[in-house]
Amino acid sequence: MMKRKQITFEQKKRNLAILFILPWFIGFLFFFVNPLITSLQFSFNKLDVTNNGYALTGVGLDNFKFAFTVHESFNRLITEAAIDMIINVPLIIIFSLFLATLLNQKFRGRAFARAVFFLPVILASNIIADIESTSMMSSLMSGDGESSGFQLLQSVNLEMMMLESGFPPNIVEYLTGAVDRIYAIISKSGVQILIFLAGLQSIPVSLYEASRIEGATGYETFWKITFPMVSPLIPIIVVYSIIDSFMNNEVTELINTIGFANINFGLSSAMSWIYFLLIAIILAVSTGLISRKVFYNN
Repeated sequence: MMKRKQITFEQKKRNLAILFILPWFIGFLFFFVNPLITSLQFSFNKLDVTNNGYALTGVGLDNFKFAFTVHESFNRLITEAAIDMIINVPLIIIFSLFLATLLNQKFRGRAFARAVFFLPVILASNIIADIESTSMMSSLMSGDGESSGFQLLQSVNLEMMMLESGFPPNIVEYLTGAVDRIYAIISKSGVQILIFLAGLQSIPVSLYEASRIEGATGYETFWKITFPMVSPLIPIIVVYSIIDSFMNNEVTELINTIGFANINFGLSSAMSWIYFLLIAIILAVSTGLISRKVFYNN
C-alpha cells in the first residue's frame, strides 16, 4: 500500500491561498475579462448605434489623442485626482495607524468606539452621498457658510501661526491642507483602521512584556516593536487607499457622462484606459518603493 505524500506547511498555506482567491478569479474570468476586452476594442473605434445594435469604425489612436489634446477638462481632472491621492493617502495611513493604536488599548466602551470609526464604511452608500450633498455638509466642508462656527474648521489661523513660528511654507501648506481634508480622511479610513487593528492584535504580548522588563519607553516600544510588526500590512493598505481615492470622483463622472449621456463610448473607453494605466503605474511605483522598507518576520 502506497503511503500518502506528506505536504509541508508552506504547501498548505499556498493551497489555502489559492482556495481563497479562487472565487475572485472565477468572477473576474466570467464577469470582467469580456468587458475589459470590449472596452479596449471600443477605445480604438468610433461606435455608432444602429437598429441591429452598434457598428464600429476604426479610428486608431484618435480617441486617445482627443482625450489628451482636445478635451477641455480631462487632463486637468486626472492631474487633480493624482494630486489629491498623493496628499490624502499618506494622511489616511498615518491617521489609521494612530487611531488603531488607540483603539487597541483597553478602555471602557472600546467596541462602541471601534464601531463609530468603521460606521462610514458600512454606510458608504447613497445615504452618505445624500448627506454630503446637502447644503449644511457642503458649507461644513468648504467653510463658505455664513456661520462663524464652521470657520473654526478652517486652517487660516493655523497657517498664520505656523508661518510666524518659522515653519517652511511647503510643510505649512501640507499640514493646513490636512486640516481642511479631515472629513475626507476620517470617512476613508475605516477599512485601514480595521486592518491595522487586526495586525496590532496579532503581535505577541510577550514582546511587549520583554520590552517593559528591559525598561523601554512607549516611544521606543512603538518604533521597535509595533511599527515593524504591522509594516507588512502597509503595502496592502496603500494599494487599497490608492484605488479607493481614484473611485467616484470627477474623472469617473466625466467618463460616465461621455459614455452614457453623450453616447460616445469610443472616447469614454479611451479615457477609462488612460485612467486605468495611470492608476496601475502609481500602484507599481508606490508598492515597489514601500515593499523595500517593509519588515517581514520570517
